Amino acid sequence: MRSIAKALLVSGAALFLGATSASAAIVCNDDGDCWHVKGHANYKPELKLHVYGDNWKWKDHDKHRWHEHKGHGYWRSGVWIDLG
Repeated sequence: MRSIAKALLVSGAALFLGATSASAAIVCNDDGDCWHVKGHANYKPELKLHVYGDNWKWKDHDKHRWHEHKGHGYWRSGVWIDLG
């Protein structure tokens, strides 16, 4: 019985860690620039950025484009603003 309980506990911990460490998002600005972020996307509301799940896709009529960049920041008027 102890080994079953131990196996369930280890399995539950592995599922929890896997679910929390794999978080990602897609962020877009009002200009249509979109990029991926790793971890929790935490931007101030005055930046007017839209945060979507990692599986989000824009519609054919939307005018979005991908811009990738390393680090934490955002795109504004075609320029990457680094937040450190």
